Amino acid sequence: MIRGTVEEVDVLVVGAGPAGSNAAYHLARRGYDVLVIEEHDRIGYPVQCAGLVSQRVLDLAGSDRFVRRPVHGASVFGPSLGSIGFTAAEPRAYVIDRAGLDIYLADRAARAGARYSSSTRFDRALGPTNGRAHVELSSFGGEHREIAARLVLGADGVTSAVARAYGLRRPVEILPAFEAEFATSPGDPDRVEVYLGHDFAPGLFGWWIPDGAGGARVGIAADADGTSARVRFDRLLGHLERRFGQRLSNPTAYLVSGIPIGHVPRTHADGVLLVGDAAGQVKPLSGGGIFTGMRCAEIAAEVADGALRANDLSARVLSEYDRRWWGELGEEFDRALHLRRLFVRLSDADYDRLIDVLKESDVLGTIVAFGDIDFPTHVARRLLAQSPSLLRLLPKALGAWLAPGDRFAPALDPVRRK
Repeated sequence: MIRGTVEEVDVLVVGAGPAGSNAAYHLARRGYDVLVIEEHDRIGYPVQCAGLVSQRVLDLAGSDRFVRRPVHGASVFGPSLGSIGFTAAEPRAYVIDRAGLDIYLADRAARAGARYSSSTRFDRALGPTNGRAHVELSSFGGEHREIAARLVLGADGVTSAVARAYGLRRPVEILPAFEAEFATSPGDPDRVEVYLGHDFAPGLFGWWIPDGAGGARVGIAADADGTSARVRFDRLLGHLERRFGQRLSNPTAYLVSGIPIGHVPRTHADGVLLVGDAAGQVKPLSGGGIFTGMRCAEIAAEVADGALRANDLSARVLSEYDRRWWGELGEEFDRALHLRRLFVRLSDADYDRLIDVLKESDVLGTIVAFGDIDFPTHVARRLLAQSPSLLRLLPKALGAWLAPGDRFAPALDPVRRK
C-alpha cells in the first residue's frame, strides 16, 4: 500500500548505470528536478560488463579517472588457436574500472543537482494525472511511495520494467553472458584477446581482457540455445588452458548478465523515453553498449529539455528522440546486425580460414588504420571490398551489402524514416 503524499519531480530516471546517470547529469545541469532510482544498494554493483571502452566514452564522461590502462592491440583466435593480431602506436581502447565509471557518473550528476535513491525499485505505472506520469516505487524495506513525474526515463537495462509498464517492446534477442575476474593471468597486458568457436561461444565470442593489475577479465556471450552460460564459460577456460599451457584458477568475482541484440521498434511514449540497454542501444557485433547508451542519453536529455520547456511531453514531441539517435547510429546498427547474421552462419572451419585470410599484410594495415570498436562496420566494409578471399567466406548476398546506399535490414518503425 502506498502511504504518504505524492512527490512531484520533473524527471524520474530509473537506473543509475552510465546511460541513466549521464541523462540525469545533462538534465540536472539545466535546472530540472531529477530523481534517479537504483534497485541495488550500491551504485556500480554488481558490475554489468567487461569494461572495455573507446576514447569517446572518456570524452562523454569528461574524465579518465576510472581508466586502469590503455590497450594498444588485439588478437583474434580461431577454434584451432590460429591467430591474427595487431598493435597500434596510439591506444585503441581503454580498460576501465567498470564500477568506478558508474560511481563517477552518479557523483557528477549529483553535483549537478540530481538526487539518488538506492535500493529503490520501479514497481508499476499508475497512469497519467494532470500531465504527469504517476508511478509506484518500493524499497527493499517494504515501503511504497508514489512519484508524479513530468517525464519518466527508463535506463533500467535489458529487462526494463519501464518498457514493460508503458507497452514498449524490449529487445527480442538476449545473449546470456558469463564473466569471471582473475587476480593473476598469463597473456600480454597490452592486448585484448577475442576467441571464436561454436563450442563455447556460438553467436558471439569469448574474451580475455587485461585488468591493468596483472589479472584479467575472461568471459563469453553466446546464443541462448539451452546450454548454460556457465557451461560455455568452463569450455572457454579449457580452450584458454590449451592456449596458455596452464589453467586459470581462483577467480575473484563472477558476472552473469544478458546482452540485448537488435533495436526495439520505438523508444518513446507519452511522457516516457528509453535509453541504453532498455532501448536496445547495443552494438550487435560486440555486445558493447556504454558509448551508445551514454550518447543516446545525451540526446534524450536534449530532446527532453525542449519538451519540458514547451510543457509538451506527448509521444509526438518525444518522437524527435527516436529520429535523432537513430539518425546518428542507425545505419551502423543496421549494417552490424546484418553482418552479424551472416557471420554466425560460419562454421568453425570457416573461422579458421577467416584467420588465415586476415593475416594478409594489406588487411592488417587496414585494420590498424581504420579499426574502431564503436563503428566496426566501417573497417569491415573496407576489408570485404579489398579482399576477395574474405568475401568468398560469406554468402553472395553480402556483395549487395557493400553497395553504397543499400540496406539489408529489418523494416524500421516509420518514425525513423522521417
